[in-house]
Amino acid sequence: METAMTKAETSRRKKEERMEAEMDRVRALRSFEQEAVRRAGGQGLVCGIDEAGRGPLAGPVAAAAVILPEDLLLPYLNDSKKVTPKRREKLFDEIREKAVAWSVVMVPPDRIDEINILQATYEAMRTAVGNLSVRPDVLVNDAVTIPGLDILQVPVIKGDARCISIAAASILAKVTRDRYMMEMDAQYPVYGFAGHKGYGTKKHCDAIRAYGPCPIHRRSFLKNILPDESGRSTDGALQAAESKRAVGRRGEEAAAAFLREKGVRILDRGFHDRDGEIDLIGSQDGTVVFFEVKYRKDDRSGDPAEAVTAQKQRSICRTALYYLHKKGYDSAVPVRFDVISLTDRSIRWIRDAFPFQR
Repeated sequence: METAMTKAETSRRKKEERMEAEMDRVRALRSFEQEAVRRAGGQGLVCGIDEAGRGPLAGPVAAAAVILPEDLLLPYLNDSKKVTPKRREKLFDEIREKAVAWSVVMVPPDRIDEINILQATYEAMRTAVGNLSVRPDVLVNDAVTIPGLDILQVPVIKGDARCISIAAASILAKVTRDRYMMEMDAQYPVYGFAGHKGYGTKKHCDAIRAYGPCPIHRRSFLKNILPDESGRSTDGALQAAESKRAVGRRGEEAAAAFLREKGVRILDRGFHDRDGEIDLIGSQDGTVVFFEVKYRKDDRSGDPAEAVTAQKQRSICRTALYYLHKKGYDSAVPVRFDVISLTDRSIRWIRDAFPFQR
């Protein structure tokens, strides 16, 4: 009996020692970050920024911005690449629950092809900072300085493994992007996105050669894989779909810029589930607003808003329900469904375009 008690006590002490060592490591992340900010002359709210998905052949690039409480220490928080998938999921929930503010933004492949991956990453980062509910005083970034921001920035080499806020941002960005790629695996199963998340594994490259690219592939990344230098599919129908998608993307960009000018905070873009997609999701005066964006070159064939059929409305409502549940909103949160009607000459905001069909 005494031996068994001694073994149990020894085991308990070893666990306590391991946990104390882990907390010391996390405290070191906090201390390093504080010292880096102090040396740069910064003070106040510190926001960590990191990205996920700069290198893959497919899918968006994601960027996260996180402001943590000054006294928060999360055991096992680390560079997302050094954390197991199961632990990343747990940390993802803890960070969102306990953060002062957080935001994750994904920039899609067609935008990456349009402006290049570096500029797309910067765009995601700027938007993530702009979407925070609280304005930070200092940004700590993983080895980059983000252009176009009027906030003190402290770039830290290998910051995701050295600064607590950047580590938190790396978790949010990676988990968000990985979940999206899992959803895309269900839509495009031949590519194996669930396994490689869009990176250029042999299986992935072989699938691209066999089936051609799909709508979430980055065409500018495929020049060494596809026989034609442009990296574009020879499938005319797919090219037409891509062109339509690019037009839709430009419409969403114009709508998002218009809504920001009107005081709407953009929460999410291109949110998918099995029932469909919601173009833009925003917040205005405490109301969560789901925006459907419709574009036509002109209105000679009718108002673009006419394309939001009853069937489309039901699909949007189902997707909205999933979004509210996934993001943890209370059932009493005010919700509204608006339509943005766009032509080359006009933009019209139709509020309360249709009711919430629960």
